[in-house]
Amino acid sequence: MKRVTFIHAADLHLDSPMAGLKSLPQAIFKKLQESTFAAFSKIVDAAIINAVDFVILAGDLFDGEDRSIRAQTRFRKEMERLAERGIPVFAVHGNHDHMEGQWVHMPMPDNVRIFSHEVEVMKHTVENGTSVHLYGFSYPRRHVLERMIDRYTRKAGADLHIGILHGHFEGSSEHDKYAPFRLKDLIEKNFDYWALGHIHKREVLNEQPPAIYPGNIQGRNRKETGPKGCYLVELTETGAKTEFLEASAVIWEEVRVNASNADSFHDLFEMCKRLIEDKRQNTKGTIVSLTLNNVTLSGHEMKSIANGEMLDALQEEETEEEAFVWVSNLAVNEKRIWSKEKLVKESDFFSELFKTAEQIADNADNNESSLPLYGHPLARKYLEELQDDEKRRLAGEAEALLIDLLYKEHA
Repeated sequence: MKRVTFIHAADLHLDSPMAGLKSLPQAIFKKLQESTFAAFSKIVDAAIINAVDFVILAGDLFDGEDRSIRAQTRFRKEMERLAERGIPVFAVHGNHDHMEGQWVHMPMPDNVRIFSHEVEVMKHTVENGTSVHLYGFSYPRRHVLERMIDRYTRKAGADLHIGILHGHFEGSSEHDKYAPFRLKDLIEKNFDYWALGHIHKREVLNEQPPAIYPGNIQGRNRKETGPKGCYLVELTETGAKTEFLEASAVIWEEVRVNASNADSFHDLFEMCKRLIEDKRQNTKGTIVSLTLNNVTLSGHEMKSIANGEMLDALQEEETEEEAFVWVSNLAVNEKRIWSKEKLVKESDFFSELFKTAEQIADNADNNESSLPLYGHPLARKYLEELQDDEKRRLAGEAEALLIDLLYKEHA
């Protein structure tokens, strides 16, 4: 059987400046600065451990068009590790590290093959004799708005065909709409695998043939949440097996907690501490945006949260932790306790509404006015007479339901 294995990664954004995060403690900020390199090193480890036939990097290898010396040096070091194992790398440049940028050029090892600014085909034959055609292009400039997918054409002479495309899946996200394509476009090319890049959220657009965005390899802000990494792919003539491999050194998370059981500031603080210890079990660094819902503390206790004392206390011991859990921000939503009296004070409409309800409830001797169903000439034949206490109970339940509905409308 014709078979190849490879790593598919994209959107490395090496040496990302982590803009807007310099207010973090120095130790944590430094780990964030190193996180893209650490994640990429882990991906290279995976390629070596799994003895893959090659590696695909689907664009935005570097965060900026200037491609810092630091980023190029670190990238080259990882490429040399792969070269020592005889693992070739097929890469395209995307909109962030396009070919028109200005940078000091550092030569790469011979195992690194970069696609040009035009769609081209590279042939590679692995040790077992399986031949592969890889198709791709690098961005000649930052803004590539053309439908480059139209220039991909399957070429005879290989056992398997893999398309590499750094572009926008039409209608899917807020990302820049560069090199747009539709799923129909990919399927019509009759390739065996589509290695996509550009969208930072991991997504499988199609199962067979696979069309996959692996997402970026490391979250860089609170919008890029959850595990990040790459895909390990085993591709044959009959289909593909894919496995997501986590690589991120730091994970960003948004966490919402129902705090209705916390009766005091201490309860709430301990609840947050338990959450932190639970998150620490991933042995990575974690940055959490935390929201506490349904909080019912007293005024002075709420003040201790509003003035930042709780957040400071949660952060205090994390700067020295290797597997830190840093609560970057803390939002608190109080449980809004509504009553009939409070709603009546809200507006004249609510006041009149409850007066009408009271009049119906008080008229316990008249089924027709308290329960209009009893006024229906056909329905009343089949209804048993309600006792006064039953009528009052139903009226009370109706009033409670009304208050709940009005609360939800106001929430």
